[in-house]
Amino acid sequence: MSRSVAVTGASGFIGRHVTTAIDARGDCAIPIRRPFEARTLVETFKTVDTVVHLAGVVSAVHDRELVDGNVESTRIVAHAARDAGVRLVYVSSLAAAGPAPATAPRSEDDPPAPITTYGRTKLEAERIIAGLTGLRWTALRPGVVYGPGDRAMQPLFTWARLGILPVVGHPSAAYTFIYVEDVVRAIAAAIDRAPDGDTIFLGHARPVATREIVEAIRTTLGTPARLVPIPKAIVSTVAAAGDVVGRLSGKPAMLNHRRLAELYAPGFVCRVDRMRDRLGIVAETDLQEGLRKSAAWYRRS
Repeated sequence: MSRSVAVTGASGFIGRHVTTAIDARGDCAIPIRRPFEARTLVETFKTVDTVVHLAGVVSAVHDRELVDGNVESTRIVAHAARDAGVRLVYVSSLAAAGPAPATAPRSEDDPPAPITTYGRTKLEAERIIAGLTGLRWTALRPGVVYGPGDRAMQPLFTWARLGILPVVGHPSAAYTFIYVEDVVRAIAAAIDRAPDGDTIFLGHARPVATREIVEAIRTTLGTPARLVPIPKAIVSTVAAAGDVVGRLSGKPAMLNHRRLAELYAPGFVCRVDRMRDRLGIVAETDLQEGLRKSAAWYRRS
């Protein structure tokens, strides 16, 4: 029997993959567009089996945009799901938990310690959901999500084709990556069988270091691009300039003080045991294969 799944953020990078996958398996994905209006959402949610809440703001010039896009919008969606009596799958972020090195990866039970406004607003959204009496929910915290449709990593591919790959950030930092199709599989599993009231990290079991990422891009493209370490002083100056450009243009720069804090953290690595044990999902696509598929999409787009 087919089911209906409401999806906020359906037009975004992950959302487009999620709605395609839901429809492909015989269910019906119903995109929910902003602005969110409580009464309308309740009426719509009464017609579905599950709500997947993907909509959010990743980067912004002003903190208020992140609060509105991640906290207040989640509050509206969560209350509407509760009032409609429907289950909510909230896609949060590893940023809500905070940084951790590969030598001491975070588990879901560790006290969260986000270092950016983005991470703090995603954590606050999780707390709103968890504190809402009568709501059935699951929160998913993916690491770095990449793949076809993602524009965040595209500049590195562009630089590589120009013959240079900048290496920035903490020299020993490592990150939990996860290919978008593995994220979609985890979201589908959460729709089907995730325990209520659970928070689950999503990621590939093998973390990747900063230098390994750029080396993998170089290998993927088959280019002799030169790896150039960029001193922190230069990166900090560029980030400060990015803040100014953002304030003047109203659009966040690719590098600003928020991104700087993440780049020089000891890494963002998490355990993925719970993803396997409670969702029955293991990330299948390794970095090299995921980058190869990403590069093919960049060439077509």
